[in-house]
Amino acid sequence: MSSFSSAHRLTPGPVDLTAIDPADHPAYDGTKAEGELALAALGPDLAELQERLYANKASGRSVLLVLQGMDTSGKGGVLEHTVGLVSPAGVRVTSFKAPTEEEKQHDFLWRIEKALPSAGIIGVFDRSHYEDVLIAKVRAFADKAEIERRYEAITAFERRLADSGTTIVKCMLHISADEQKERLLARLEDPAKHWKFNPGDIDERELWPAYRAAYEIALERTHTEAAAWHVIPSDRKWYRNLAIGHLLLDALRGMDLEWPTADFDVEEQKRRLADEVPVR
Repeated sequence: MSSFSSAHRLTPGPVDLTAIDPADHPAYDGTKAEGELALAALGPDLAELQERLYANKASGRSVLLVLQGMDTSGKGGVLEHTVGLVSPAGVRVTSFKAPTEEEKQHDFLWRIEKALPSAGIIGVFDRSHYEDVLIAKVRAFADKAEIERRYEAITAFERRLADSGTTIVKCMLHISADEQKERLLARLEDPAKHWKFNPGDIDERELWPAYRAAYEIALERTHTEAAAWHVIPSDRKWYRNLAIGHLLLDALRGMDLEWPTADFDVEEQKRRLADEVPVR
């Protein structure tokens, strides 16, 4: 377990997000510039381990990175700067928006099951099944009994997923209300970023305390040994990216994958190439 995992992995029990500083960087003492270089330095190891995972598809192993957080907390930034360090051929990103009419006809996990990474793949959920116990709770899209059922359904689902060979890395991107305000203002001040702005984000800010409470309950109820939560301080974008890079590296290293053994005679194939008649 890296220092980043130790610093940000939740411990069992009640969660108090107000006790976690969104601007903190406890696992790294360097500057922003040094942190960005440190993230880039992870690239070769991440890329090699991801290729090993892809090469070992027959093992049935995969990784699921869950990114959950308030608007502007940096899910897209993690995808670009951290997940972007590995080959896109071995990554599947799914962004979960409001459910479609078809999806509403099924249990909330139906669309999640369809998006799970196949063997050898790193799957990334940009928002996830946790929307169904966060916004659904805050906006009362589901009643109390249903929300309670969903906590239990999520833990059972993730335990089954882990048992089937998927390593789950869950990250709550913890941002302050003040930092979110600055990021929303930055989008409004730059015409090139207007497409990122949603007026509804300001409406959601009015419910900040309710969302914080919903997150605290969800984190507590779904933090398990099979699928542990990490709360990542996200006011500093560079630290957020670096921390998740280390968590992803931990997950891949923890699989202890070797390169697959050739199912053919290597020396024979070398001789065949050596004896080959030149192509004209």
